[in-house]
Amino acid sequence: MIRVFLVDDHPIVRDGLRTVLTAEPLLEVVGEASNGQELLAQLPGTPADVVLLDLNMPVLDGLATTHELQKQHPDLRILMLSMMTHERTIGELLEAGAHGYLLKNADKAEIVTAIHAVAAGKRFLCSDIGLALLEKLLTSETESSAPSPENAIHLTHREREILQLVANGLTNQQIADQLFTSRRTVETHRQSLLEKTGVKNTPALIKYAMEQGLLDS
Repeated sequence: MIRVFLVDDHPIVRDGLRTVLTAEPLLEVVGEASNGQELLAQLPGTPADVVLLDLNMPVLDGLATTHELQKQHPDLRILMLSMMTHERTIGELLEAGAHGYLLKNADKAEIVTAIHAVAAGKRFLCSDIGLALLEKLLTSETESSAPSPENAIHLTHREREILQLVANGLTNQQIADQLFTSRRTVETHRQSLLEKTGVKNTPALIKYAMEQGLLDS
C-alpha cells in the first residue's frame, strides 16, 4: 500500500484527487494540507510514502516546501503538481529534490502511474511535458544550421492562444471562458509568458509579441 499525502490550496482539487486515488486498491490517502507549512506540521504524526505537492501555494509554496522536505524527510518521494510548463521552473524543482512533475490536466491513469513510479524510486515526467521538450529538441536540431534571433523563445500552443487573446484586450476571466478553462490557469500561463519573454507587464508583453511576430494580423 502506497501512502499518499495531498497538498493543494484549493479544496476542490484535493477533493478530486482524493476521489481518484481512493478508488485505487494499492493507494491510500493518509493526509491533506493547503500549504507546505501545514504539511510539515502534520508529517511527524502522519507517515507517508509520496506527497502530491502543488507548486503555487500561499505561506510556503511547492519549491520552498521541497527544500524543507529534503532536509526533514529525505526518504519521502515528491511528486509536483502544477500547470506551469516552463522548463526552467521544472528544472529548478527537480534540482531541489522533486522526483516527478505532473500537470494538473493529467488524466486518472497518468496520475496513478506517476505515483507508482516515484514510489518505486523512479523519476516521472508527464507525457505533455516530455513531448513538448522532445518537440523543442527536434526543432532546435532542425534549425541549428539556420540563423535565429538571439532572443527567440519557445511558446506552447496554449500560451500562443492566450497571448493573442491578451493582445485582443480580453480579461483573464474572458480568456478563461473562451478557452473553457479556469481563471487561475490563465493567470499561470500569463505569468509563464512574462517569465519567458523577460518583460514586467502586459503592455511590454504585447509590444514584445508584436516585435517578434508572435501575433496574428
